[in-house]
Amino acid sequence: MSEEKTVQRKTKGTKVDVQVANEGLYALHRADDETLAHLGYKSEFRREFSLFETIAFAFSIMGVVASVSSTYSFGLYSGGHVGMVFGWLIPSLFVMFIAASMAELASAMPTSAGLYYFSAKLAPPKYAALASWITGWANVTGQVTLVCSIDFTCAQMITTALAVGSDGAIRLGAGPTYGILLAILFTHGIVCSAATSVLARLNLFYVLVNVGTTIAAIVALLVCSQNNGQRVSTADAFTLFENSTGWANNGWAFLLAFTAPMWTLTGYDSAAHIAEETAGAARAAPIAILTGVGMTASLGWLLYIAASYATWSVAEILQTDLPLPMGQLFLNTLGKRGMLAIWSLIIVVQYVTGAAQGVDASRVVFAFARDNALPGSRWWKKIHPYTQTPVNAAWLVMLLSGICGVLGFSEAALSSLAGASVIGLYTSYATPIFLRITSGRTRLVPGPFSLGKYYLPIGTIAVSWVSFIVVLLVFPSSSAPTADSMNYAVVIVLSVFIFASAYWALSARKWFHGPVRTVEGPESSSGASSSSYNGEPEEKPTSN
Repeated sequence: MSEEKTVQRKTKGTKVDVQVANEGLYALHRADDETLAHLGYKSEFRREFSLFETIAFAFSIMGVVASVSSTYSFGLYSGGHVGMVFGWLIPSLFVMFIAASMAELASAMPTSAGLYYFSAKLAPPKYAALASWITGWANVTGQVTLVCSIDFTCAQMITTALAVGSDGAIRLGAGPTYGILLAILFTHGIVCSAATSVLARLNLFYVLVNVGTTIAAIVALLVCSQNNGQRVSTADAFTLFENSTGWANNGWAFLLAFTAPMWTLTGYDSAAHIAEETAGAARAAPIAILTGVGMTASLGWLLYIAASYATWSVAEILQTDLPLPMGQLFLNTLGKRGMLAIWSLIIVVQYVTGAAQGVDASRVVFAFARDNALPGSRWWKKIHPYTQTPVNAAWLVMLLSGICGVLGFSEAALSSLAGASVIGLYTSYATPIFLRITSGRTRLVPGPFSLGKYYLPIGTIAVSWVSFIVVLLVFPSSSAPTADSMNYAVVIVLSVFIFASAYWALSARKWFHGPVRTVEGPESSSGASSSSYNGEPEEKPTSN
């Protein structure tokens, strides 16, 4: 009898604990929705992302081992061992300043609109709409080109595996590679259309594969290079400089190695873009941004150190016929079977990185369309009634990425996609940070995470670094560029800039007033002070 009572007490206690947990979660979601309403938006998503899942999402979107495998050649060309090791470390340190500034803004204004919303609220009221327009278009450009460059690199990884597995008998050209890209984009469209709960759980798998494969790659390169006698000395691994760019100035050549970490350390604004799907977003988003960047920068540096030790001959690696030189490094170090084993895992990491980036890009497109800033906005801002996700926006991202993928028929144009994505994204990162340290000094009401009095020096360093890196990324990788080796990043970015500018001058300036309120009631002081409100018209929620 006593045992039965004990069981009953335990059962009742469990029910009470569950009830208390559910009530706490409900209160947290209600507080999140109230904060969002103060920012001007109706809650339309299910808040299925926990703190850990948000961190996993921000980390997975940078796909450290796959990203390093994709960009290994940049450091190799631009300084050899020094380009790999210090060409990664130096930019990573500066990116932390950008991440810290963005974390503060995401904590104060946790909305999927993210960066262009921050710009609108921190700019002088007269220029709020224009600041929002510039930031939004720069971010959309970076998001779409990043999806394309990630997925095309995934296709190249597959063709590399086929070439190694067939001992060179299968070497696919640009056409078949583009076909693989379209297949990857199609499957990513399906994944990105899934319910938020599914996406949140998938990210737990993503982070396990990502971290596990990265550690495996580091250990394999260090151990196997030692065993087969192809490991360079520590002095060479950290100090041997080899300039293969064609630029006479070694210092300038070394700076070009910065492209690798800058392309990898992008997309961490994703934590802000899923804020409306996150429980406790004002706290979770900044933690995810800082943790994601810190983990990626640290693991990436360790992987590059391992790769530097294993790179016995820079010239030999650069002469490879494989689409990605990192594949040749693994082949030389691990042998055919070992290379294919680790490379298969890297392909999986790159695939899930593209899927995570697709989710991020679809949220950006949805949010920008919700404020009627895109052609056909009424289609792209629809929420699917079953999945409660922006399905139309997800497929638009895949369509635009497929169009960008046509550039893959030119190797130089495709590599320029990496530069275009970095320029677009970091321009959208720097704009609200610049406004924060200028016109927005007294406009921001900090959230749970705040930089305090250090926001000004941190923001100044962040903006200065972005200004420098944007100029750097429009330069060609060699000193005598031809049509085949030209850096087309400036062409891609300028094309969007000209379109967005013409659209603004001819039409948008008459009707786009910045973020559109979708809830009734006055704007609260949450996030940005009421003085930043620029009188935008309210829009009643529409049924989707």
